[in-house]
Amino acid sequence: MVPYFEFQNAVKLLCGELSLERIAIELELMGAEKPLMLSDAVLTKIGTLSTVICAMESEGVSPTAVFSDIPVDSSLAVVNQIASFYREQGCDSIVAVGGGSVIDTAKGVRLVLSQNKQDILSLSGLNNLVRGRHVPFIVVPTTAGTGSECTGVAVIRNDDNGVKMEFLSPYVEPDIAVIDPRMTIGLPPKATATTGMDAMVHAIEAYTCQQANPLSSAYATAAIRLLAENVETATRNGKDKQARFSMALASTMAGIAFSNSMVGAVHAIGHALGGVCHVPHAVAMTILLPHVMRYNLSHCRAGYAELLPYLVGMDAAQSVPASERAEAAIEALEKLCRNLANICGIPLTLKDAGVSPDSFAQVAQVAINDGALIVNPRTADENQVIEILKAAY
Repeated sequence: MVPYFEFQNAVKLLCGELSLERIAIELELMGAEKPLMLSDAVLTKIGTLSTVICAMESEGVSPTAVFSDIPVDSSLAVVNQIASFYREQGCDSIVAVGGGSVIDTAKGVRLVLSQNKQDILSLSGLNNLVRGRHVPFIVVPTTAGTGSECTGVAVIRNDDNGVKMEFLSPYVEPDIAVIDPRMTIGLPPKATATTGMDAMVHAIEAYTCQQANPLSSAYATAAIRLLAENVETATRNGKDKQARFSMALASTMAGIAFSNSMVGAVHAIGHALGGVCHVPHAVAMTILLPHVMRYNLSHCRAGYAELLPYLVGMDAAQSVPASERAEAAIEALEKLCRNLANICGIPLTLKDAGVSPDSFAQVAQVAINDGALIVNPRTADENQVIEILKAAY
């Protein structure tokens, strides 16, 4: 056990059926009357945003303003634009409906407003931000993978240099996260599968990284069990509300876990693949996980063995000799990925994801400078990262 650790989880969770209808009362309890709704064009078009607004209006609260043009890969400029819009419209709170990009953008807006700034870039590099002015902030995640509804980080692109910047502070966490199964019912099978595996990576790396602690590990193992039991069902039958709800809860718990420990080499290499080769994050996580686990095996044998019951069930795990359980955990995850690929055709190799081996050296160079690699159980240099990429090809 680590000799000292900190644990932050200040987000109130509204979970289950009719959670959306609680938004109005929660705004009232925070003294908010004029919410700004944030979302993106896709969720507006398919009616997801409307579902949330209708639920709020059924309880007597209407948005003062709506900004629904947040791009897939949002930027500092968008954050600043929305903060100005918030002030112009006289809003007093934020309700964000969307996936990681929408939620991270909303976190950035809340940060700018709470610190009474005009430009979020002026807040970069500050590790000890004060709480600032309270801006009531509710998020409604529409994917089950990022876990960003419960993390103290906002990742936002700087258009001037193309770098994705991290704004780390417990004060970017929302006040409330709404985990309602209605929000992920329409998620397509491929997105369901890969975002589910993204959450799985969050949980596994949170459990095995060097900063893991007893509390983060409890959240991580609970998330792994729910994901292993439900991701195939949710991918095969997107209208299964119980599977959808379980996936959403697992994503949130995995987010709490890694926000209080850290991730590792899967994320370090995945971030680099996204930046250099434009591989979608969740796809990169799905492809890389078993290969990084095999690389880490010499340093994580006990931890991986401990995860086997959460992946396959206690009876199945006990039938495997203790000395073989770590390898069995990796094989269980590989089987899970193959099953998902058979259901919906997700890529399982970097070749299938359109990555050229010519990019490996550049990807490795970026990966070894990623902060997630620092707490990976086993160190890795450029050549070792390249070997992982080759194995995943």
